[in-house]
Amino acid sequence: MSTAKIAESRFEPAWWVPGPHLQTVFPYLFRRKPDIDLQSQRLELIDGDFVDLCWNNVSTGPIVVIFHGLEGSINSPYASGLMSTLEKSGIRCVLMHFRGCSGESNRLDRSYHSGDTGDIGFLMDFLSRDYPDTQIFAVGFSLGGNALLKYLGESASNTPVTAAIAVSVPYLLYDCAVRLSSGLSKLYQWWLIKSLKNKIRDKYSTRESPVNLADLDELNTFYKFDDKITSPLNGFKNADDYYEKSSCRQYLATVSVPTLLIHATNDPFMTPSIIPDKNELSPTTQLELSDKGGHVGFISGKVPWQPEYWLEKRIIEFISSKIT
Repeated sequence: MSTAKIAESRFEPAWWVPGPHLQTVFPYLFRRKPDIDLQSQRLELIDGDFVDLCWNNVSTGPIVVIFHGLEGSINSPYASGLMSTLEKSGIRCVLMHFRGCSGESNRLDRSYHSGDTGDIGFLMDFLSRDYPDTQIFAVGFSLGGNALLKYLGESASNTPVTAAIAVSVPYLLYDCAVRLSSGLSKLYQWWLIKSLKNKIRDKYSTRESPVNLADLDELNTFYKFDDKITSPLNGFKNADDYYEKSSCRQYLATVSVPTLLIHATNDPFMTPSIIPDKNELSPTTQLELSDKGGHVGFISGKVPWQPEYWLEKRIIEFISSKIT
């Protein structure tokens, strides 16, 4: 069994994408959406709700499962980009949209949140049943990475996952909420909360809401939104209860599958203090740290007209080393 370690990342940022914010927003501003043929599948859940899956056009071999970040989807540059790169490498993959993130409101009042591991477990059971003797890998970005690591920690060895990668994870949710309420990071908070509010309004435009939406416009921070909306909809007492129970850092020690954590210390969504110490990691986990890279950015390349998306290369490299 390997020993947990923290290593310096080999990522070298592009000189023409300086700073954490440009690294973070560059793909959203300049990356073309890849032209890939995706197959949709609706997975009915045991509680009467559903999640929508997107498969790439590879039909055999191991399966890489992708979990997007907050308010992400197949349209997120990191998700569509990775799926396209995996397809070009001949690797089968599927993205799971968290509840309500595929463009259609989910049926139940509850939605998705950072610590929601039930649907991940349901999907993994489905894949292991419908694709027996197939290696399953998992990749989680940001919120999806938090949920994935929490699932792996809760499951310990009782998971069909062969190996996992988690990128730019908000290991301590309260600390990240505080960080996003300060400086230029407020812009990310504003954008994401705007999306969350619009989704809530749309969902309850034709049915009664179990939570008070009269003051929705005033919920302008993650803490306020999570306290009044996320927590009651998902069975938590308040935001503090939600953050405490859903943060994945406390689950890292019991992760039993080979797991790669990729993180930049200049991530504008959080502070370096949220990064776990070596003694908090399981023996099967490796954390690769870079001074630069932003939040799910990691843009490299020598010239502006040929950006390189280093994350995808590193993810495929790690997965390929575990395929048997």
